Amino acid sequence: MSHVTPVLVDLIRVETRLYNAVSARLRAQQGLGLGQFEFLEIIDRVPGCRVLDLVAEVAITVGAVSKAVDRLVEAGWCRRVANPEDRRSSLLRLTPEGEAQLAAARPVVEAESAALTASVPPEDLARLATTLAALRAGLEADQVG
Repeated sequence: MSHVTPVLVDLIRVETRLYNAVSARLRAQQGLGLGQFEFLEIIDRVPGCRVLDLVAEVAITVGAVSKAVDRLVEAGWCRRVANPEDRRSSLLRLTPEGEAQLAAARPVVEAESAALTASVPPEDLARLATTLAALRAGLEADQVG
């Protein structure tokens, strides 16, 4: 086994445990999961957000994103509007309910994330953030090329 394999396994296990813990707290306190939160946050952050923008951001299939967006629409948290530049796609917009849900969820995600990483010194978290950003950039560049 290479020296990288145990690191990758640890990274995957840590990600899974962090994701599940944050999602469970968010679901208990706000009634939405972390995946829904992520989509609401991206729709809010990306001007003229389309399903393909979500696909690029979270690296899952168009079908999975489209179904997730359907669920956000059904919940009343976002809506699809006609894209004036491309009639084949829609733009995604948060509804007032979606904006309120996102605003209420952000501090829950932040608090749980902080609690789960409290045992790691801030300088180590900063170094980890830099390392993960570099790894992600490399992986995303490979996907484009």
